Amino acid sequence: MEFEKPIAELEKQIDELKKMADDRSLDVTNEIEPLEKKLGELRADIYKSLTPLQRVQVARSNRRPLTEDYLRLCFTDFIELHGDRAFREDAAIMGGWARLDGETVMVIGHQRGRDTKENLRRNFGMPHPEGYRKALRLMKLAEKFHVPVITFIDTPGAWPGLGAEERGQSEAIARNLFEMSRLETPIIATVIGEGGSGGALALGVADRVNMLENSVYSVISVEGAAAILWKDGKLENRERAASALRITAPDLLELKVIDAIVPEPPGGAHANHEATAQALQKVLLEQLDELRGLKPDKLVRRRREKFLRIGQFVE
Repeated sequence: MEFEKPIAELEKQIDELKKMADDRSLDVTNEIEPLEKKLGELRADIYKSLTPLQRVQVARSNRRPLTEDYLRLCFTDFIELHGDRAFREDAAIMGGWARLDGETVMVIGHQRGRDTKENLRRNFGMPHPEGYRKALRLMKLAEKFHVPVITFIDTPGAWPGLGAEERGQSEAIARNLFEMSRLETPIIATVIGEGGSGGALALGVADRVNMLENSVYSVISVEGAAAILWKDGKLENRERAASALRITAPDLLELKVIDAIVPEPPGGAHANHEATAQALQKVLLEQLDELRGLKPDKLVRRRREKFLRIGQFVE
């Protein structure tokens, strides 16, 4: 990313110095320590002042930890479940049983790829209707066994192709919204990257909604908003759209669309997957402790009230 170039240049200097030290068997600890300190400060400074559009770029980075990474770093004993029992398996959504600090949970999340081959298999994290129906099947299974549901949101949006529309894309999303609003088990949703439109919301009706510090959550992409509002997707219009949409975690916390921001390490989640996963795991455990004691009817009532409070209207 353009704004990360000073970081990349300093990292290159440090790597070259280390390589030279290895080749010549030299001790360059005194030279490297100040550079690494400067690198940490530079990362913190750059990421402290990101614009909304730059946060969109960070959220879309294929170097960020994905659902699969959090399953490995935050959970144990993951058993993946497949298919919607109606059409086919959709690799854009993955889910199954897992343990969080020893407690059984159902984890469901969008899954992108890191390279072209994996992105094609995962359809760039854009689910078809069968993906949402699989997610709902797993949620209902969790409800049957009184197990909490944890979802990870990371998608540009639901797949808009002809086949998806023919198989009821809008109905599948609407059904998830309806069923999640009355699911009698705790639900915690976390936006880990890009949360786009109804494709994200289909996993987002939860008792607690979190966002990673540099993730985004929006009804439309900045490119789409710029094209609609200003008939032009050039950079300055994308900047205007990103600011106007209020898509960043601090904005959405202020608007009470989300409940918590999960801090990322200096340089973003992609700079340190393990530290990000630890921060997220801490938040998930705290929220599960809060929700565990609530009776199902109270849980559902609070969840509905939470979403009804969002927004303002004037008659």
